[in-house]
Amino acid sequence: MTTFGKTLAVTSTPIPGLVVLDLPVHGDARGWFKENWQREKMVAAGLADFGPVQNNISFNDKPGTTRGIHAEPWDKFVSIATGRIFGAWVDLREGDTFGAVYTAELDPSKAIFVPRGVGNSYQTLEPDTAYTYLVNDHWSPDAAYSFLNLADETVAIDWPIPLAEVEISEKDRTHPRLADVTPIAPRRTLVLGANGQLGRALRDALGDRPHIEYATRADLDLASPDLGTARPWRDYDTIVNAAAHTAVDQAETPEGRAQAWAANVTGVAALARIATTHGITLVHVSSDYVFDGTADTPYAEDAPFAPLGVYGQTKAAGDAIVHTVPRHYIIRTSWVIGDGRNFVTTMASLAERGIDPSVVDDQTGRLTFTSDIAAGIRHLLTTRAPFGTYNLTGAGEPRTWAQIAARVYELTGHDPARVTPVTTDAYYAGSAGPIAPRPRNSILDLTKIEAAGYTPADADTRLRTYLAR
Repeated sequence: MTTFGKTLAVTSTPIPGLVVLDLPVHGDARGWFKENWQREKMVAAGLADFGPVQNNISFNDKPGTTRGIHAEPWDKFVSIATGRIFGAWVDLREGDTFGAVYTAELDPSKAIFVPRGVGNSYQTLEPDTAYTYLVNDHWSPDAAYSFLNLADETVAIDWPIPLAEVEISEKDRTHPRLADVTPIAPRRTLVLGANGQLGRALRDALGDRPHIEYATRADLDLASPDLGTARPWRDYDTIVNAAAHTAVDQAETPEGRAQAWAANVTGVAALARIATTHGITLVHVSSDYVFDGTADTPYAEDAPFAPLGVYGQTKAAGDAIVHTVPRHYIIRTSWVIGDGRNFVTTMASLAERGIDPSVVDDQTGRLTFTSDIAAGIRHLLTTRAPFGTYNLTGAGEPRTWAQIAARVYELTGHDPARVTPVTTDAYYAGSAGPIAPRPRNSILDLTKIEAAGYTPADADTRLRTYLAR
């Protein structure tokens, strides 16, 4: 008998992502009623917001009808409309839990969420059983399934009704055993800007596993009108956007302004549409330039935007767009140092060549090394941290550019007093061409990302390591 009056609850199982739901069913002598799918309540209770697009029903005439085991390339929310089933779920995904089994009886008061790649099967226990399910992708003849033999003793499903006595299709009888099943790979991750400093660091952090792709502008043009069909987006789980127009002074020119808006806003909007449509997690790298730098304290993630120049305006606009994507991480950083020519390598070169530079001393922040940004992104993705904006810079005592330059001189065995501190206005006085305004305070508050379990590296420690390479 169906249990009436349960409290909506989500319970985990030994298979990661496979969760059981108790559903409130309200009944009397006339019959019963339930909210079979209620997004707001179920997400609040802990179910993934998986975005269903199709509703299917499988009707089974008599007890013993047995179906599966099929693993499909979409997530599935299963509930019973009438009758009762014995269900069996087998993890067919790559990883430590490949082959793990979970079984349970479902009636109208109990449902289950089946993640992509987990094999699903069931046996009816009552006549006139209707098995209903929501999926978050439309059926396609190109969809890749994985199948498992119902009778494989290595899986050892204890079917209530012996398989020799049940109604079962010939196809289900001939599916491969677990030892012959190719594990289902994760959905793909796409890293854009793969040849840039951050892109190269992401390659080191994420590796070259088959489901991770790296693309340059030549591989994927975000301005293309065909971007929506440029990839089989249904197969992707994550897009990491490490591409951007970062030439802050050039952005103040007419040509540079157009380039900055195209890359940092128009291209980001195209990615946001794709991510929203296909349920993809979008990772977007932001900048301290979205702020004007007039605050007396470090900037928190929710501080209001107040960009000073074109580059900051485009980054603020891109952030606002990405914020509308249901599954997003905005990584706000500052003073980025990676492989190649940058402030640190320039100061080290000047020191070796006997040049005594004048360096700005009224802009304060922390260096951030691309390896640490990449590690932070990997942490947020692998731990499935709550979506949102996270500040991610080096940790430790903030310094001015002049103080960092002096530190580079010191660490490379040169006299730090050779660095002359100057104001921003004095440094740029007489410069040819437009100069973008810089925020004077670029210090970002790191409390939120530390609470998410990632501890940013001390900027000075990283600087010493970087110079010692």
